[in-house]
Amino acid sequence: MIKKLAKSIRQYKKAAILTPIFMILEVAMEVIVPFLMASLIDFGISKGDMNYIWKRGLILILFAALSLTFGAFSGTFAARASAGFAANLRHDIFYNIQGFSFKNIDKFSSSSLVTRLTTDITNVQNAFQMIIRQAVRSPVMLTLSLVMAFRVNSKISLIFLAVAPFLGIGLFFIIYKVHPIFVRVFNTYDKLNNVVQENLRGIRVVKSFVREDLEINKFENISNDIFKGFTKAGKRVSFNAPLLQFSIYSCMILFSWIGAKLIVSRSMTTGELMSIITYIMQIMMSLNLLSMVFVMLIISRASAERIVEVLDEKSDLVNPENPVKNVKDGSVTFKNVDFSYFNNKENLCLSEIDLNITSGETVGVIGGTGSSKTSLVQLIPRLYDVTSGSVLVGGVDVRDYDIESLRDEVAVVLQKNVLFSGTIKENLRWGNKDATDGELIHVCKLAQAHEFISSFPNGYDTYIEQGGSNVSGGQRQRLCIARALLKKPKILILDDSTSAVDTRTDSLIRKAFKEDIPNTTKFIIAQRIHSVQDADKIIVMDSGKINAVGTHEELLENNQIYREVYYSQMKGGDFDAES
Repeated sequence: MIKKLAKSIRQYKKAAILTPIFMILEVAMEVIVPFLMASLIDFGISKGDMNYIWKRGLILILFAALSLTFGAFSGTFAARASAGFAANLRHDIFYNIQGFSFKNIDKFSSSSLVTRLTTDITNVQNAFQMIIRQAVRSPVMLTLSLVMAFRVNSKISLIFLAVAPFLGIGLFFIIYKVHPIFVRVFNTYDKLNNVVQENLRGIRVVKSFVREDLEINKFENISNDIFKGFTKAGKRVSFNAPLLQFSIYSCMILFSWIGAKLIVSRSMTTGELMSIITYIMQIMMSLNLLSMVFVMLIISRASAERIVEVLDEKSDLVNPENPVKNVKDGSVTFKNVDFSYFNNKENLCLSEIDLNITSGETVGVIGGTGSSKTSLVQLIPRLYDVTSGSVLVGGVDVRDYDIESLRDEVAVVLQKNVLFSGTIKENLRWGNKDATDGELIHVCKLAQAHEFISSFPNGYDTYIEQGGSNVSGGQRQRLCIARALLKKPKILILDDSTSAVDTRTDSLIRKAFKEDIPNTTKFIIAQRIHSVQDADKIIVMDSGKINAVGTHEELLENNQIYREVYYSQMKGGDFDAES
């Protein structure tokens, strides 16, 4: 785990190395100061030698100034190294997530990934800074102070060795008991983030159904779980302070008692006792800092494990050794395809799929909710891999293509249309970053979006809020269709992406497709018969299988499912208004 995280230090290695070096120099200066103070008291103040006092005083000031300088350098480099490490870690996680397949993303919830990119990385950043500073300072201070204390008086310094094991065992017991609690707490953080994201994303629905109390109650329950977890961990960690204080004051009492006897018997000088007491404080302070480092490491260990889990996750979709980079045409063939989201042949989402689509055909896909219409088309751009069988695009198995090259030729307008914060132009250019304004206008006319865009005061420079919240559902769908068309794909997949537009606009969009992109293979998933009845082929899906394939007239005559849907919609009028 440490080796994996250390890779993210990269260009900040120099700062990470210089931090402990300057910290060691700072500690060395601090440890020498009590020794100089002892000689100042014993040979200067006790004897009234002002010349000696001035000389020792100036040396003390010099060492104090050096300690301050080294400390400032150490702090500067530590801040640079820890902030840089955290920035690299965020980059590495985010970069790795971009390579995830849908299956990998399904493994981690979006709220969990957000927590790992924020709270967990902050914890690891703080721990890293403490490791390169305090985790170096404390042992070095402890070691050098012990050496100096034994040099001053070895007998009285043995008290340290008696107290150290007691303190070490206590700290180990605290770490052992607290770590599992923090693991549970950070997993609960994921749930909290999920509730917050879900609430903010669906705030209009929450308010329209007057369900604020339910959402507040849900938030408070999870927040209370986190409170209880941290409280439980805090109670156990709180034993750290009294344990440390008990050790410090026990040493102080023993040193004072034994030291007084040694001074009376002239086995120790006053200056030596003062320096020993100073070394006691330095040792105990270093132990106190070390215990704080331990607590921080307990917290960050759970976070580090969660971060490494994401870094170690590898996409199950990888390029072959010599990938095909040219997609010949938009023909699509399914050969005895079975598919399961969990690679479980006993729980198939699609089974026994055999299809042959000629390049340039318009294919309608219709079926009830849960009939796996979306699952079928997601196999074409290789968003998922088949469990068995094969999917061919342009006569080549999709697993033999370079993934990026394949997806460049397949444009998908998903069921849940997503627009990003930015202008309309910026959103459209996701389809082609080099597209001219003329090309933007052309595809928007095809998608029946130009008219409403022109009605905005800023036209194509109108700013779209996050998620497209400042445009209607129908407008959002048409912008997403225009964005997909800008790719000039060989295959265009519309996954129920005209459900929010009226039937007239839907007809105009399909008419534009037929006239302007006749060579593009078009898959239109729809709930409305009206949206697919002019297709060259219509696929009727039922329970993950193809129930029938044919034209509108053929299916109306021969397929019961299609006929029932058609007559139920005709009877109901099937008039959808733009939302």
